[in-house]
Amino acid sequence: MPLILRAGSIFPWIPCILLLVSLVQGCAADRPRPDESGRQTVVDDLGRSVSVRLPVRRVVTLAPSVTEILYAAGGLSTLVGVSTADDYPPSVTSLPAFSALPVNFEAIVALQPDLVLATTQVNNPRDAKVLDELEVPIFFLRTQSLNDVLRNVRTVGMLVGTEKIAFHTADSLGRIIERLRNATDTLSSRPRVLVLLSEEKLFSFGIGSYIHDLIDLAGGKSITAQIERDAPILSEEFILVQRPDVILGTFPEHVGVAEILSFHPEWSGIPAIISGSVFAIPPDILLRPGPRNIEGSLKILAVLHPDIAETLRLTD
Repeated sequence: MPLILRAGSIFPWIPCILLLVSLVQGCAADRPRPDESGRQTVVDDLGRSVSVRLPVRRVVTLAPSVTEILYAAGGLSTLVGVSTADDYPPSVTSLPAFSALPVNFEAIVALQPDLVLATTQVNNPRDAKVLDELEVPIFFLRTQSLNDVLRNVRTVGMLVGTEKIAFHTADSLGRIIERLRNATDTLSSRPRVLVLLSEEKLFSFGIGSYIHDLIDLAGGKSITAQIERDAPILSEEFILVQRPDVILGTFPEHVGVAEILSFHPEWSGIPAIISGSVFAIPPDILLRPGPRNIEGSLKILAVLHPDIAETLRLTD
């Protein structure tokens, strides 16, 4: 049977920090000064100038990861609509939901948002042109590292007027990252890690992905970090040459060595298969670029270096 790493089962820090955010949603925060028209121009991660009235009062999010960023920033009370894929925090399931792939522009306009938040990982930049024509501002966030996650929390806090909460959350998460980095920086040996989206099709992550940051922080070395494509489909030959020590996947919980070999029998001689090091990780904490990625890194640590993970848990 494969080892299943469940969110919140080992390290309580991330859920506790986000719970604290939910308890202080209504706290006052310093807000940026608007110009005489009441609007301010901000630049998103696509380099677009976005004119908005700050602080934003009504927000719509186009991806679950952006909703989680807004939550961490203390801005959940501004959220008036989400995509049909959203499910965290659980309270967002009671909000109006719309299709984000493809975008239901009519539904978004009906929600009368002051700002739409999107992510470069999921949403099409061309959607900005349509929303611009509808006079609905849209702001894109990009995540290529854990530092970007913290930056995004602070940025969204600025947009919705909850800077104090956002900066406190980002600082708390930053301290967890630093603690984890201090625990793994001096490792003399790092397992070679392959991350897959599926047990059959070899979808993975290429250069510039935050996934490699999570693996590095957990004391591993991603074997796809230098592939010059954002979302490569790997070849069988690549896996056989790279010989990963560990295979991590966002595949179903029942998938283990036997299931992997049923699709890739030629892998029988690679170290990860010989040692039985095939592990399923909950997709949401790995595939949604946001605060819970830190929990994902901690789960990876529990696989790669269980002794360090246990030390961190015991000293928490």
